[in-house]
Amino acid sequence: MQIKQPEPFTFEAGNRAVLLLHGFTGHSADVRMLGRFLEKKGYTTHAPIYKGHGAPPEELVQSTAKDWWQDALGGYEHLKNLGYDEIAVAGLSLGGVMALRLAYNKPVKAVIPICSPVFFDNVEELTQGFRQFAKEYKQLQQKDDDEIQKEIDELIENSDETFQSLSKLIQEVHDEVDTIYAPTYVLQAEEDEMINKDSAQYIYDNVESDVKEIKWYEGAPHVITLSDYKEQVHEDVYQFLEKIDWSE
Repeated sequence: MQIKQPEPFTFEAGNRAVLLLHGFTGHSADVRMLGRFLEKKGYTTHAPIYKGHGAPPEELVQSTAKDWWQDALGGYEHLKNLGYDEIAVAGLSLGGVMALRLAYNKPVKAVIPICSPVFFDNVEELTQGFRQFAKEYKQLQQKDDDEIQKEIDELIENSDETFQSLSKLIQEVHDEVDTIYAPTYVLQAEEDEMINKDSAQYIYDNVESDVKEIKWYEGAPHVITLSDYKEQVHEDVYQFLEKIDWSE
């Protein structure tokens, strides 16, 4: 069975731009509906896809956080090259980690981490999430259960560098959060099954911005942007962006 590969998107609208970053094992669909919503509100949005993502799991474990960071930087530069001088950045999970990293490496108008970890104490959950992603992908390829299990076990054996790089990235961002001065809006699902939810409060407490807010979503799951709570997330992100001191 041929699986259609996802693609990055750019939705051009107004002069205010928002870079949208997806999660680990995810791709641009994680943030596509948010991008369309913001486009209708007059914001330009762009979402890259990290190396190895939106592809077979064998490709994902051949990439590392260094690759994904370069793709996030590339997304920022893509908006710059299109002529957008004011860029906010929002990201889901791993995307939020890289959004925070962008906020202390590049000029950003605001940073919005959504269900984003800054404690790497969820190796088991992340590994389980990767296993589930790999299983679903291979089921789409119509492989039988025994073959799927064999291939997933081999993938896990070959994934050490990928997970170690992810751990290093998260630890760095944990240590540098207090160098962020951009307006910050932390969104966290209360029923998040993938990350340590203490991350949200840690980010909120430690960013140095004079403008910062935190929002908890009762009953919401980790991938909140694709959940029944997505419309509320869309509206909350939009309302926060409207509070920012844009030049236009």
